[in-house]
Amino acid sequence: MTVRSALSALRAPQATRAGALHAGAWWLWALGLATAASRTTNPLLLALIVAVAGYVVAARCTDAPWARSYGAFLRLGLLVLAVRLVFATVLGSPIPGSRVLFTLPEVPLPDWAQGVRIGGRVTAEGLVFALYDGLRLAALLVCVGAANALASPARLLKSLPAALYEAGVAVVVAMTFAPHLVADVRRVRAARRLRGRADKGIGALLRIGLPVLEGALERSVALAASMDARGYGRTARVPAAVRRTTAVLTLGGLLGVCAGTYGLLAAEGAALGLPVLVLGAAAAFGGLWLGGRRSVRSRYRPDRWGARAWLVSASGAAVAAAVILAASSAPEALHPSVVPPAAPVLPLWPAAAVLLGLLPALVAPVPAARDGHTGRTGHTGRTERAGAAPPAKETTRA
Repeated sequence: MTVRSALSALRAPQATRAGALHAGAWWLWALGLATAASRTTNPLLLALIVAVAGYVVAARCTDAPWARSYGAFLRLGLLVLAVRLVFATVLGSPIPGSRVLFTLPEVPLPDWAQGVRIGGRVTAEGLVFALYDGLRLAALLVCVGAANALASPARLLKSLPAALYEAGVAVVVAMTFAPHLVADVRRVRAARRLRGRADKGIGALLRIGLPVLEGALERSVALAASMDARGYGRTARVPAAVRRTTAVLTLGGLLGVCAGTYGLLAAEGAALGLPVLVLGAAAAFGGLWLGGRRSVRSRYRPDRWGARAWLVSASGAAVAAAVILAASSAPEALHPSVVPPAAPVLPLWPAAAVLLGLLPALVAPVPAARDGHTGRTGHTGRTERAGAAPPAKETTRA
């Protein structure tokens, strides 16, 4: 096989309902990028991770309501960075420094508040430490926003095990709150502009808030009615011994996962960390499988985990593994010096590994063509309005 034929075989197809990428693959890819961002404070590497996530979102996002929340996550990241810098300026920093930039009036505090100060000296080392820490947290928020913009919450809910379905519904409703809120605000602002009314300022914000609140209440009532009509919360009868076994396996498995993860991260006990983690994960999966017997939910056309989903999730895992390896082998490159402040340098091979996160922009299915009047054609091939409720795909057996 030639290189050209291999590239043509790898070329992403047009997104359809049957060939759409599994929603879990997007979350695994984004969690891989977030793991890599959590292991470094190098601002150049963090900026590269944010750029990779933004490029993939720009190349593969749709016009669905959840896809529009990515900009809100970007602004939230900038807000978190600004708040972190303000706190470091007003409340001080745990990093000692000798390069004083300026001095604020210090508020005297009682003796029992030793170690806490308001105002005082602001050092360059403290601000640099706060900047690096805020950038890392902002990068984590951007990675979560990328997963929220690319993965359909309704399709992700379909892929959850039956034992986690009810908890997954609560998580999905919480995840879709921000996208629907952004869509409602845009809709109300557009309506005010069409009527020749102001859509900016404190007064306009107060007038926009009431219609948005009414829309949220109407949507919650409609959601409750649809869940009740589909028999949400109905469970099957299982023997008491099965319920106890499920609880023991699930609780013991989760404790094993926590203990194994701590063993892998700790300096001592790393040899026992991996076996405990594997046993805990196996027990947890067994508990989830037994707990699924209580569910009477059936699945209609479940999503398939294909080769492209493996490639997308593997790219995120490769980025995380490479950055974790770099953090243990060359920590000075991934954590620039703060005392004294030093100019960060972009490490070459970790940066090249981060670029592996661009693979979904090549192999993930291409979004359907945009329609300028009604929105974008969804995965089902039908044109859906932005903000419209997705078609029901879950059925319940009596």
